[in-house]
Amino acid sequence: MMKDLRRNDPDRADLAAALRWTARMNLHEAVGNHFSLALNEDGSRFLINPNARHFATVRASELIEIDANDPRTMDRPDAPDPTAWGLHGAIHRACPHARCVMHVHSVHATVLASLQDSRLPPIDQNSAMFFGPRTVIDEDYNGFAFEGEGERCATLLASPKVIAMIMGNHGVLVIGQTVAEAFNRLYYFERAAETYIRALQTGRPLRIMPDAIAEKTAQDWEGYTDFAAAHLAELRAILDAEGSDYGT
Repeated sequence: MMKDLRRNDPDRADLAAALRWTARMNLHEAVGNHFSLALNEDGSRFLINPNARHFATVRASELIEIDANDPRTMDRPDAPDPTAWGLHGAIHRACPHARCVMHVHSVHATVLASLQDSRLPPIDQNSAMFFGPRTVIDEDYNGFAFEGEGERCATLLASPKVIAMIMGNHGVLVIGQTVAEAFNRLYYFERAAETYIRALQTGRPLRIMPDAIAEKTAQDWEGYTDFAAAHLAELRAILDAEGSDYGT
């Protein structure tokens, strides 16, 4: 019997672990939301979680590989969710720099996306990670992210500086060069959004950083080049110690 090399693929295992931990933090929504990871240089070939599967159950070998340029994708027996194809397919076609794409409807990020002013001000060290051109706000929600909507969203990620998109009336999307980088950004975006929403609830004035300090702090974050990898490695170690089957 031919050995299934997918079971020993570290990229698959990282993506499966990120899905599992996202569910553990309750950042997912039902059996929707999707994570994808580019496999080739132009990003057109990518992995994505299987359709209608809970994040908490996905295993590395079950991630599906699809071609963003193949119009027959939705005719496959293992076709992804139409919105996964529409959004992630469009992004991987148009934005080769967006190697890993994670989209969720997590509570605090979605609360932020539901405000008339969805900006995330730099009120703490975590929110400063997303300061300035690192975040874009989609102000023109037009329904489910089928192909046309996905292509529109992809245009907002054209700049390689963008690491997060606050999707008005929808949720949040983060990108990274690796699974670890994207997941770390997802984790910190939700933490930052929660801090901001809770701060607003006090009704007291916010302590917003000056732009120069916010930019310096964002650059400090960018200097921690091994931090994201260490974060995911620790989460995988916890899953391994628990006997999780995410990597199989």
